[in-house]
Amino acid sequence: MSNSKLDNVAMIGAGTLGGQIAWHSAYMGKQVMVYDISEEGLEKCQAAQATYAAIYQSDLEASESDIEATRSRLSFTTDLNEAAKDADLVIEAVPEMPDVKIDVYKKLAAIMPEEAILATNSSTLLPSAFSTETGRPDRFGALHFANMIWALNIAEIMAGPETSDETLRQLTAYAVEIGMVPIPISKEQNGYVCNSLLVPLLQAAQSLVTKGVADPETIDRTYMIMNRGCTMGPCGIMDVVGMGTLSNIFSYWGAQLDDQEMLANAAYIQEHLIEEGRTGLQAGRGYYEYPNPAYQQAGFLNVPSMSEVPALAAKAKLS
Repeated sequence: MSNSKLDNVAMIGAGTLGGQIAWHSAYMGKQVMVYDISEEGLEKCQAAQATYAAIYQSDLEASESDIEATRSRLSFTTDLNEAAKDADLVIEAVPEMPDVKIDVYKKLAAIMPEEAILATNSSTLLPSAFSTETGRPDRFGALHFANMIWALNIAEIMAGPETSDETLRQLTAYAVEIGMVPIPISKEQNGYVCNSLLVPLLQAAQSLVTKGVADPETIDRTYMIMNRGCTMGPCGIMDVVGMGTLSNIFSYWGAQLDDQEMLANAAYIQEHLIEEGRTGLQAGRGYYEYPNPAYQQAGFLNVPSMSEVPALAAKAKLS
């Protein structure tokens, strides 16, 4: 048994980040059952995990036996009862919509073992909004991961009003056991640390696109020159986060804050990206085409040649 005592994990939601958390937790030795509402969702998750296997072999130097062991610790189901009935830890990664989360929590309350911990991977919502709905406010908190979990290895830990000290200890220990740097959040904050920094950046970048001020490559080139050494700009980050997640965040907070610019950005993403199948990295295309997006190409940040001057000058003409 591990120090955290959280060895059997149920991953509720097989989307981009749910699939990554499940894969990485299994890679680090946890038994993980992945739940999604549809077989299609599970199939997409398994297809994405085939990509993760190649990434872990190239980036983490995982062996073929490491990959096979990871796969042996993963199982998949559309039966919520099967997923959660024997879990030590249930991690919820369903869409960023309060009604959806509350519905899932109420169902889980009737299934989970009494001593099990429930953690939300919400990127913007607060544990206090859901503590009562979980039926286990002392064993509930936030455990938020970043996309590209194998490289951006942070796990933000935020308590609700009644979260016990032991629950926080176990969640922190679990984060360490799967190779994360725990990020303790000392006060409830929408967006935690990661998204309090990230969402305003992505909102600003998307506003530049929505208003026609600059195209994604221009925005990312500017950001990457300003932050020499970073591997991508905000539009590349949006592809990693996924356009569905961004649309949900912008729609929800745009309505909550009566922020018309944020609502306009949500509408732009829906019309110009999601409806065109450009949902981000996992789909192979978003603002960029994958693999080998433009921002990874040699010369992306170089001083342009004189032959490029006419096209660049044309972009500067007011529209």
